[in-house]
Amino acid sequence: MPASPDSNVRVAIVEDSARLRESLTALLGAHAGFEVVCTCRDAETALTQIPSLKPDIVLMDIGLPRMSGIECVRQLKGLMPTLPVLMLTVYDESPFLFNSLKAGANGYLLKRTAAEKLVESIHEARLGGVPMTRQMAGKVAEYFQQIGTFAAEVASLTRRERETLSLLAEGFLYKEIADKLGISLETVREHIRNVYTKLHVNSRTEAVVKFLQQ
Repeated sequence: MPASPDSNVRVAIVEDSARLRESLTALLGAHAGFEVVCTCRDAETALTQIPSLKPDIVLMDIGLPRMSGIECVRQLKGLMPTLPVLMLTVYDESPFLFNSLKAGANGYLLKRTAAEKLVESIHEARLGGVPMTRQMAGKVAEYFQQIGTFAAEVASLTRRERETLSLLAEGFLYKEIADKLGISLETVREHIRNVYTKLHVNSRTEAVVKFLQQ
């Protein structure tokens, strides 16, 4: 159950560095409206604790001992499909980024991300956004180019579907897209469903990546 606007955002941190776990806990503790409900040093602990604690969002490292953070996301999403997970990592290479998103991650941030940007990204992910710089989206697009082109699929979209997807790529939420285009929220959802079908994708992130590649 998502936190109400008047309650704290309950955060789980999965990170093998004790120093960074403490740093992130202190960072979020310094901002009103956050509560760190657990810190896990490995994926195995996370998969045991997080489903029972039901946090509002997870900050996930990739380079964990034994099971990787990417595989941890995949398994967590199998248990809790609607749980937002933000990758927080030192890796900015395309395969790590792409595989994280394919596993179900809702955003991808580098550990050097400024504190205010991290806080903003947590809120964005909980509202349905996909925190990721345009440069990172470009990296994923380059990765897609290695396995084929999607120009024909993007070309099959109607004008309205392309407008909707363009706003989605800029980070706007469904309600904001509806307001900008002067259409209902349900019409936005219908356009997005059509986009997913035509682009053969299953998530907002994959749709945006294909659109940015054209």
